Amino acid sequence: MKAIKGWSRLPVNGTNASALEKDIGPEQFPINEHYFGLVNFGNTCYCNSVLQALYFCRPFRENVLAYKAQQKKENLLTCLADLFHSIATQKKKVGVIPPKKFISRLRKENDLFDNYMQQDAHEFLNYLLNTVADILLEEKKLNTQEKQNGRLKNNGTAITTKTELENKTTEPTWVHAIFQGTLTNETRCLNCESIRVSSKYEDFLDLSVDVEQNTSITGHIYSALGKYSQPCPYRMRVKKLPMILALHLKRFKYMEQLHRYTKLSYRVVFPLELRLFNTSGDSVNLDCMYDLVAVVVHCGSGPNRGHYIIVKSHGFWLLFDDDIVEKIDAQAIKEFYGLTSDISKNSESGYILFYQSRE
Repeated sequence: MKAIKGWSRLPVNGTNASALEKDIGPEQFPINEHYFGLVNFGNTCYCNSVLQALYFCRPFRENVLAYKAQQKKENLLTCLADLFHSIATQKKKVGVIPPKKFISRLRKENDLFDNYMQQDAHEFLNYLLNTVADILLEEKKLNTQEKQNGRLKNNGTAITTKTELENKTTEPTWVHAIFQGTLTNETRCLNCESIRVSSKYEDFLDLSVDVEQNTSITGHIYSALGKYSQPCPYRMRVKKLPMILALHLKRFKYMEQLHRYTKLSYRVVFPLELRLFNTSGDSVNLDCMYDLVAVVVHCGSGPNRGHYIIVKSHGFWLLFDDDIVEKIDAQAIKEFYGLTSDISKNSESGYILFYQSRE
């Protein structure tokens, strides 16, 4: 990985941890905040980077820590809550933690991650968010059924109907409240040019966006959602923007001649502030201002070759590279936009962007 101006490349342990605290400064160091690196177990940087990004998405962290207070049978969410709680309750402000329990549970639950190969950070993010949501929905279903059974036992009268029970157990979880946005479909008649808005909505927890050379993420979003696709007269419109917008830049393209995926190191600018507009006629919120809170960066030439690091904002910028944590200048973010030339070159490029709404 090439050196970036302002990097000291010091792991956050021993005297180097004190150096990080000194670099941040006592006046700048946020109250009740901790900056801990995560141990890499050979190939787990894809996991570490996403975990760090989610930890610094404050609404997600707060809900995970609240879940920790509940007595639950071990699952992936309890292991995540244990990890977040361990970081948040450290006496020291900086250091290193091994996420061993979480990694063990992850490998136990999904064969895809039960090996020593590098995995895709976006696939892991998608799996983690959906798994956490599924756990919460299942627990909500069981709690509703237990309450219903209790009422039947006490007075022999069913208060909740089957339809009401189904509605209660399909209500959005806090994962959906934080990450879920909604798209709506539009089709255009080729003969009369009239537009028909479909009543079918499509929810998303993250948006995957195609990338092109020397462009901005804002342009890509509106290009992806605002134009009719060809040859099919169809497009997506935004109905509801999420609290935290997770954007996945599609940087890996399958090359037929090579019989493998190749990285697109295109230069794509992602601003620190992003204003988006809902584009459907029945939008819930018309526009939203977002702040960049985390960037998962892919280093290397392919999805199975390389390394992931994470940059996050908290009034200042920090770089998390497994057990290494360091303060960097905001101008260094530009180093992660990508390259202006060859698509297959080794690069450090923004891969997953996390924007948090100001509302």
